[in-house]
Amino acid sequence: MDLYPTPHDPTPQDPRPEPGQPAETPTGFVPGANAPHPPSTPLWWSAPAPPPTQPTVAAPPPRRPRRGAGFASLFTAALLGAVLASGGTFVTLEAVGVGTAPTAAPAATTSADSADQASAKTASGDPDADIVAAAAKVSPAVVTITSTGTTSNGFGRGFQTTGVGSGTIFDSAGWILTNRHVVDGATNLSVQLADGRTFTGTIYGESSTSDLAIVKIDATGLPTAAVGDSSQLVVGQRVIAIGDPLGDFQSTVTSGIVSGLGRSIDVENEHLSGLIQTDAAINPGNSGGPLLDTAGNIVGINTATASTAQGISFAIPVAVAKPLMAAALAGQPIP
Repeated sequence: MDLYPTPHDPTPQDPRPEPGQPAETPTGFVPGANAPHPPSTPLWWSAPAPPPTQPTVAAPPPRRPRRGAGFASLFTAALLGAVLASGGTFVTLEAVGVGTAPTAAPAATTSADSADQASAKTASGDPDADIVAAAAKVSPAVVTITSTGTTSNGFGRGFQTTGVGSGTIFDSAGWILTNRHVVDGATNLSVQLADGRTFTGTIYGESSTSDLAIVKIDATGLPTAAVGDSSQLVVGQRVIAIGDPLGDFQSTVTSGIVSGLGRSIDVENEHLSGLIQTDAAINPGNSGGPLLDTAGNIVGINTATASTAQGISFAIPVAVAKPLMAAALAGQPIP
């Protein structure tokens, strides 16, 4: 189908009006508004020729995909044509027209229904069965973390701020792995489980060498996610991300492939290295959520995404998090 039909008359015509006749205005054009281009002007959908010289502009650094001041930046970036952006730790959500109340969690039967559907797909040989099964297996262990704190306005007065991120339950006694930047500076944490229950969380410890933290809630018998082996990842391998993008879409599942390994980035005055690069879609609010292999094992913790590109996301290998989780369960300080 021709999306841009152009009237065409193969017979040349003299564009001049007949003697004594007024010149006609082409149909569909308003003089001075959308008048037709002269022959030397390219059509509007044509790509303009590049200028002779163009200064080299460095791309902005990757940004953490969490909802804090980054969420406000996301709106600004949208106006500027950027894809993603993130900034400080917290922002008052009402300032960007978004309420602070978490989205209602899915009904408790959702996980069981998903597991049944996954089994049916596996039995039928569906090529997406492993993704469906992994999502059904791990989604109950992914939580939404809402953090509140107080920051100064620069004039000696403080105001309450709120941010939202994700986390993963790795022990049924209420131990949760997340990003440090999700909880750093928080004075209060609210942890919402996939079944809708909400608990007050405490920061057990924050890593001084990586963007990771451990949060504890007072609960037992919780669903958990199994820890995998990130050292076995290969480029091209399928991976799955689960989290709460924008703080409004709990248990969102996306998938992609491992695009690269051992990546290094600078984000918010911090250097992160040894990262997993993927093209699984993540957004502000996904930070702290798990990156899974197709067996449903944690292989990374989603932490950052490129601000001026699509399909460039980064996760911390779970091998970096294992010593922190072991220290927490043993009652030892987080290194």
